[in-house]
Order: sequence, then structure tokens, then C-alpha cells
Amino acid sequence: MPALGGGTAPAGTASKGDVEPVGLAAIPIDHEQALADRQALIQLCLYAMDRARSGGVAERIEQGLAGIGVHALRPDGQRFDPTLHEAGGAVPTEDAGLEGTVAETEVVGFLDHDRLLRAPIVTVYTRR
Repeated sequence: MPALGGGTAPAGTASKGDVEPVGLAAIPIDHEQALADRQALIQLCLYAMDRARSGGVAERIEQGLAGIGVHALRPDGQRFDPTLHEAGGAVPTEDAGLEGTVAETEVVGFLDHDRLLRAPIVTVYTRR
């Protein structure tokens, strides 16, 4: 039955699940190429996320990346670690307990599972 008014077909008229999937299993997989393609797509997503004008779009890209094991690094409140973080600035504090702590993440960093893709750029508390 054709769809009415240009919309979707009425309930119960959807195609049956008897369609055979395309035989992709017969195509040999080049794992090195697949990994290179994955890395290229990740870099493209980071590029797009950095330039997204919509917070919702950036958030959706970040969620998609997290779904494949690429997680954002926002170390606010953590001790500054020069092996994981890049200092972008400092903010003075009177509180000795805050010295050396990340005050704010300026640019979000990313980990691909355990591999650092991009260090977060952070502002660090320093004593006056």
C-alpha cells in the first residue's frame, strides 16, 4: 500500500526481515588500513568538534567518540601532570592546597583507550 500524503507507510506494511545481507564477510579486511581509517576519522571528528558552533553538535560528536573508546580529558581539580597536561596559563591563589592544581581546562584533551591523542591545555593555580 503506498504511503498516504507523502508520509510513511501505515503500520504493519514495513518490509519483512527476509532480505539477505550483502556478503561483506567474503571481502578480506586490511586491518592496517582499517586502523589508519579509524585514526583519520577520529582526527576529523576532533577538528569538527573544535569548530562546532553548536554545543549540542560538539556534545554529540564527543558522545560518538566515547562510544568507540575515545574519551575527553577535563582535569579540572586534579593535580597538574606535565606528562598528561599542557599548561596554558596560571592563576594566582592564596590557598597553598590549590597550588599545582588544574583550575580550568582551556582546550579539552582526548585519550584513545590508553593512548594520549591530545593533551588538554589547562590553567594551573600558583601561589602568589
